[in-house]
Amino acid sequence: MSKIVKEKIILGLDPGTNVMGYGLILTKGNAIELLQFGVIHLSRYEGHELKLKKIFERVTSIIQEFKPDEVALEAPFFGKNVQSMLKLGRAQGVAMSAALAREIPIVEYAPKKVKQSVTGNGNASKEQVAAMLMSIFKFKEAPKLLDATDALAVALCHHYQNGKQEKKATSWNTFLQENPDRIKTKKKAT
Repeated sequence: MSKIVKEKIILGLDPGTNVMGYGLILTKGNAIELLQFGVIHLSRYEGHELKLKKIFERVTSIIQEFKPDEVALEAPFFGKNVQSMLKLGRAQGVAMSAALAREIPIVEYAPKKVKQSVTGNGNASKEQVAAMLMSIFKFKEAPKLLDATDALAVALCHHYQNGKQEKKATSWNTFLQENPDRIKTKKKAT
C-alpha cells in the first residue's frame, strides 16, 4: 500500500516597512520546488498607514494567486530603536492579518533559527543564506535585494521544521501536562 504524499505551498515572509520579502515553495514529501520570490517595494509610499495598507493588499494578492497552505514569517529581532521595532511589528501584524483573514495557519521563526536551518550556521550572513538557496533551488543570480532570499529561507526553514515550531512550556505544570512520558515516579517501598 503506497502512502499518498500531499503537496503543500508555503509562503515565507520577511516583514519590512521599506522592503518586504516574500518567497513561495511547493513541497511534496521531501521534494521542494521554487514557485516565486521577490520583494514588495514600500519606500515610495508616504506615511506608515499607507505602507501598511499596501502590505495587506499585496500579501492578499499573493495569497489569492498562489493559495498557500501555510505562512511562515521571520519574527522581528530586538533592536535598539523602539520606533523601528514598533513599525516592523505593525508590518508583521498586517501580513499576518492577510493570512488569518483566509484562515491560513501562521508560524514565526527567529532569524537565527532560519539561518541555522538553511546554512547550518545561525550567524550566517544574508549573502551566505542567498548562496545556499541558489545552490538548493538552482537559480543563477541572487536578487539585488536580499529580503527576497531571506523570505525564501523562512519558507524553507518552515518546510525543514515540518511546520512545527518548538513548543515552549509556559509553566512547570504546562510542561508536565504536555510531557507525561518524561515524568519518572518513584515506586513506594513495600
